Amino acid sequence: MKYFKYLRYIIRHKWFVTLECFKYKLYWQGIIHDLSKFLPSEFSPYSNYFYGSKSNDREKAKYAKPTTTDDEVFDFAWLLHQKRNQHHWQWWILPEDDGGIKILEIPYKFVVEMICDWHGAGKAVGRKFSDGKWYLENKNKIQLNPQTRKEVEKLVL
Repeated sequence: MKYFKYLRYIIRHKWFVTLECFKYKLYWQGIIHDLSKFLPSEFSPYSNYFYGSKSNDREKAKYAKPTTTDDEVFDFAWLLHQKRNQHHWQWWILPEDDGGIKILEIPYKFVVEMICDWHGAGKAVGRKFSDGKWYLENKNKIQLNPQTRKEVEKLVL
């Protein structure tokens, strides 16, 4: 049952993100958005995390903080998802050998897809999404290159 519930969520999420991407003429990105979630390395851990016996309610999550899950299998699946999908800001973080990080600029089409993803996530769980409100509540958790932040804020505020 948990697999069907998660599959239903993915399909709803992809549908809403695709509709948003199409508004910006990002047809291919809308179609291929989050296909990695169907891979066993993501699908099973996500199903177990959000719909398994522990049931971390996806619908109630305002901002996923996967690094505080205490579920290493899910944490690794989340890492894989970020590194497979350029619409996640985490994809653009480059760890440096000295322990620092370099934050790379995100190309515009992925900035737009990221915002479409935020919309789709909210709509998939039945929430009305307010770009500006959600972004302002969460902007301190999102590490962006200054130019990318300007692009995001131009689109959402």
